[in-house]
Amino acid sequence: MYHVVNRGENLFRIGKAYDFTYQELARINGIENPHKIETGQRIFIPGAARQLPVEIITPASVSLERPRAGDFPAAGADGFIWPVRGEVSSRFGQRRDGFHDGVDIMAAEGSPVLAAESGEVIYSDRLRGYGNIVIIRHGAGLLSVYAHNRRNRVAEGDRIAKGDIVAEVGDTGRASSPHLHFEIRKDNVAQDPLYYLQQ
Repeated sequence: MYHVVNRGENLFRIGKAYDFTYQELARINGIENPHKIETGQRIFIPGAARQLPVEIITPASVSLERPRAGDFPAAGADGFIWPVRGEVSSRFGQRRDGFHDGVDIMAAEGSPVLAAESGEVIYSDRLRGYGNIVIIRHGAGLLSVYAHNRRNRVAEGDRIAKGDIVAEVGDTGRASSPHLHFEIRKDNVAQDPLYYLQQ
């Protein structure tokens, strides 16, 4: 399978998504300078079944700014709802082991995970590090991400209403105990979900 390079991607990010080093991908594809690839370039990925969302693995950037009121989708004027009931065990921002792109919410294994806002499921599968993950596209360039699920309950292309069950809390991927890793992205930039969630 070939991965078509999108804007802002590089061989390191692509390799992380498919579990290859950038050196391996450069060698496989005969790329002399692995630090220079072009948007639209086709990168051969041995053994891959389909193109993965590279930006979810290693985002190009994050935002520490509080969003303006106009940043919310029209359908979400009253704010995103909490996807699961529980205590926030890890907040958005810098941690000792790197930058945390979302919030972790502790909950019992199997607890229902709800769509924080209405939208369309654009990814529902396993992803390296995230385990079972669901990604929903909303209006105004916003995405919500639900990871480490025991089981995904939706499929790509499904139209989802706010509050619909999309998954069950689990500990798949890099997780030491059951919890929901939840992200909100605006134009592919990680945002602090607590700014968007109803208080």
